[in-house]
Amino acid sequence: MTGLSHDRSITLSVDAMGGDQGPDAVARGVIRFLETDPTARVLLHGRREALEPHFKNSPLAERVEIHHADDVVTMTDKPSHVMRNGKATSMWAAVDALRDQRAEVCVSCGNTGALMAVSMIRLRKAEGVNRPAIACLWPSRNPQGFNVMLDVGADIRADGDDLLAYAMMGASYARNGLGLSRPRVGLLNVGTEEHKGRAELKAASELIAAAAERGDFDYVGFVEGGDIPSTRVDVIVTDGFTGNVALKTGEGTARLISDLLREAFMSSALSKVAALMTRGAMARLRTRIDPRQVNGGVFLGLGGLVVKSHGSADATGVAAALSLAAQLARSDFSKRLASRIAGVSALHHDAPKEIKA
Repeated sequence: MTGLSHDRSITLSVDAMGGDQGPDAVARGVIRFLETDPTARVLLHGRREALEPHFKNSPLAERVEIHHADDVVTMTDKPSHVMRNGKATSMWAAVDALRDQRAEVCVSCGNTGALMAVSMIRLRKAEGVNRPAIACLWPSRNPQGFNVMLDVGADIRADGDDLLAYAMMGASYARNGLGLSRPRVGLLNVGTEEHKGRAELKAASELIAAAAERGDFDYVGFVEGGDIPSTRVDVIVTDGFTGNVALKTGEGTARLISDLLREAFMSSALSKVAALMTRGAMARLRTRIDPRQVNGGVFLGLGGLVVKSHGSADATGVAAALSLAAQLARSDFSKRLASRIAGVSALHHDAPKEIKA
């Protein structure tokens, strides 16, 4: 991520109840975040009795406003159930604070499907968006340290127009979140050759290529799974089914590598000595591949900025998601993205003006 700036006050609306580790992990994450961001304020939604003890007698208490909410959206709740019965939940309250402009961004560790459903009904889709997307940061060999991939689970379907919108939104995210003046965009496929892939991918490739110059990004064409963490591309565009499978596979592989390294270093007395000698290097590697450090999927294409923290996030992960949310809010990302999305339909009509956000 680009360097953090605390040049202006920002208010974040946080759902404290939805994560696997409960409100304690969220409260500790809020504390860690506020300790590093002196101009941020947090509206914390959840059960008051579970949250207040974390801030009692704390100098940070004056920057935390707790809003009591009796109900909780669980990870097993169906989005349709939440839509009918979720108005008293902490998730609904957190999204409503963004809708009512009491906060600039909403953050939740809760049920992804429910959060997207509540966000869509309360914030509405942005003009020109058929299907919103979830964008994540993927560790890469690029100088910025990360690549952007979307969609990673908002909707399993995506036609050519949707993939074009994802390219535009992903480029804007890379520009504002990673500081890339002209991001390189690739379309995920089973091969890089032009004749490979489904018909809708070929159609999307033509649309994205035609939009690149006015959209102020470079289109590198089709990319493969091995290119996701590479230096070839900055933004990887795909449908939510493929993106979610890739994301979960990457997270599982990172955990496997970490576990295998730990087992190898503990397997003998000699390997334990080697572990001590390489402790600093291994710590840097663990940090580099630790998904908590880049925790936070951004919902793109809505009428407000929503960041989805991983459901299993601990305090470190929650703090990382809050820092990402604050940075994007301070960059006026939502306004810039809305400008870019509004230009998607104009691109189909050969609009003369450039679309830069």
